[in-house]
Amino acid sequence: MIDVAMFSFNKLVVIGVGLIGGSLARALREQPGIGGARCVIGVERSAAALAHALALGVIDEALTGADEAALRAALTGADIVLLAAPVAQTGALLERIAPWLEPATLVTDAGSTKSDVVAAAYAMLGAKVGQFVPGHPIAGRETSGVGAALADLYSGRNVVLCPLPENTPEAVGRIAAMWRATGATVHEMSSAQHDRVFAAVSHLPHVLSFALVEQILGSPDAALKFSFAAGGFRDFTRIAASSPEMWRDVCVANRTALLEELDAYSAVLAHLRAAIDAADGAELEAIFARSREARSVWQPGSSPA
Repeated sequence: MIDVAMFSFNKLVVIGVGLIGGSLARALREQPGIGGARCVIGVERSAAALAHALALGVIDEALTGADEAALRAALTGADIVLLAAPVAQTGALLERIAPWLEPATLVTDAGSTKSDVVAAAYAMLGAKVGQFVPGHPIAGRETSGVGAALADLYSGRNVVLCPLPENTPEAVGRIAAMWRATGATVHEMSSAQHDRVFAAVSHLPHVLSFALVEQILGSPDAALKFSFAAGGFRDFTRIAASSPEMWRDVCVANRTALLEELDAYSAVLAHLRAAIDAADGAELEAIFARSREARSVWQPGSSPA
């Protein structure tokens, strides 16, 4: 059940009106029971993307990122600002909005990495850092852009908040209430723990998916292989259709944790290679059986033994 009883807003500023920012805007505008004026202002580099968002009714007002006077006006009286641009842009965006943030305005983000985002917040917001509540909605699609935005994208999904010591309980509670109003379930963890967890279950799978496609592209009979690819290839490589810009930034930002996961995965591959080379069917079956059992009992949000 979607909890909208405790959330209302008058002005939401979404910086980056793509799949993630656009879906939040749609959810909060379309969900019955949310109070307030519910005005959504979209900020984007692309005028075409803003025009598309306006045409779709995702936002009420559009602002190109280069207009400083308009940005200041948009931030005036804003309840919440969502940063939904690629994580590498977080520091620059925080630096731009910092002078115009009013004391009652809260800022959050939707970045897939958190340690770098937290460092940028301390560097750029100074005494206002308590107004920034780091967040990460665990939702997405293989398609991007505001045209892919869904009002129910976050329904039944998890959102992770990584509160700062400077955040008040009220600030964290308000951002949590916003996400719950979209139908999401909200969890809290430290930024370091977040980055370790998602290096394993999100960032590594994307790298492997891109890597498999890259491997086949580099083979002399790539066209033939692609022509015979079917369900297994489709399922494994679905996320290779994700945004190259976003995943470039994620890999660089979370490289320490991601390299640890890549090394661990490489060790498992080496073990499997040795078993295949030795025709050790018993070892292969034992590994496959453990993986099959864990995958069979897994559900999103569960913890398989």
